[in-house]
Amino acid sequence: MSHSETHRKTPAKAAIASWIGTTLEYYDFAVYGTASALVLNHLFFSPELSTGLAVLLSMATLAVGYVVRPLGAFILGPLGDRYGRKFVMMLTLFGIGVCTFLIGCLPTYEQIGALAPILLVVIRIIQGLSVSGEQASAITMSLEHASDNRRAFTTSFTTSGSASGGLLATAVFIPFAALPPEQLYTWGWRVPFWLSAVVVVAAYIIRRKLAEPPAFIETQAVKISLKPVAQALRFHWVTIIRIAACALIAGVSYVFATFGIAFATTGYELDKSTMLWVPSIASFVALIYTPFAGLLADKIGRKPVFIIGALGAGLTTAPYLWSITTGNWALIFAFGIVCNGLFYSTANAAWPAFFAEMLPNRVRVSGLAIGTQVGFAIAGAIGPVVSTALAGDDVRNWIGPTMLAFVLMAIATIAALTAKETRGYSLDEVDDLQQTELEKETVTSSIIVPASR
Repeated sequence: MSHSETHRKTPAKAAIASWIGTTLEYYDFAVYGTASALVLNHLFFSPELSTGLAVLLSMATLAVGYVVRPLGAFILGPLGDRYGRKFVMMLTLFGIGVCTFLIGCLPTYEQIGALAPILLVVIRIIQGLSVSGEQASAITMSLEHASDNRRAFTTSFTTSGSASGGLLATAVFIPFAALPPEQLYTWGWRVPFWLSAVVVVAAYIIRRKLAEPPAFIETQAVKISLKPVAQALRFHWVTIIRIAACALIAGVSYVFATFGIAFATTGYELDKSTMLWVPSIASFVALIYTPFAGLLADKIGRKPVFIIGALGAGLTTAPYLWSITTGNWALIFAFGIVCNGLFYSTANAAWPAFFAEMLPNRVRVSGLAIGTQVGFAIAGAIGPVVSTALAGDDVRNWIGPTMLAFVLMAIATIAALTAKETRGYSLDEVDDLQQTELEKETVTSSIIVPASR
């Protein structure tokens, strides 16, 4: 009997619940990334540091939240496979939201000295641990609630949350970035962090009545002694490495969104408020376009759509960064929209179904969380920090950051070429396709049979 016959699927509700969680996650990322590029380098580090070093340290605090994500994935991923996708989605919701709010409450370097950046790093670590299970659980939830011919479309709403979160964050930050420096550096920068509470409340209301997907419920009816993380690492370690390599494409987005703002406003002293409109408009385009790219992945395949997006995003980073050096706003907006709003969103729409379908149901959250968070941790650490270092102490060199984007793009593309295409398979067939014969035998032999009474 199929999953849909025994338990009712709710794809629309699952897509919305997943979307709003990712919106919160990327609201945090975009708010923090924007703040690190514009104000945190002034507020949380010694004024005696050079401009380039202060920006670099600020970007490093952004990277810290990504470096700890793999550890969180090892904790939260197995919880999603054992206790439910919804369980982890509710847990991470409050972990992310509370940390974002607290950052807006922190005292600055001027107020408490070196303790300020220490507290900032501690909160970023806790936040990074919380984030690590959010997206994997949300993607798995929406994938397993989706109809077989709309899995990429349904899961694309999870990553369209990255566009809505980025759009919301930069739109909120624009009026505050336009404030006089005295107001911006005292209270203005704090408000966008505090507003995350509104997103948390909305997400809680939507998620609290969401049911676990049919595939998870039926899997849990049969107990096995092999723990999800052990099964994932034993039988799917190659897949996890592949997912991590593909996830490096996220580094291109970090070069665009976080480094790009610092590059433009610090290196070339372009207007802060105007520059913030670039990721805002790119995010608006992505918000509308991402579901259509998801439909395309359902029609022609996850792999080709992901590769097209990855190649396009990597290659168009060069003209985008170059256009900043010219100060030509028309070129900056045009290349920014093409790079991030279109090409990166194409890859972003395809990867949730592409990565999740590389794994069978019982270890899907564990494997997806570990693979993506390892990849995102590397990309999050490399993207803003290395690109800033390559830009020089005056943050004006665009060639080095461009070459970094090319390298990340190449690794992601090569890894994607080694994956199986799963379009056209039912979810049950995907489970069977992705399990080895040894794994099937091992799982069967470790089934726990309840004692008779």
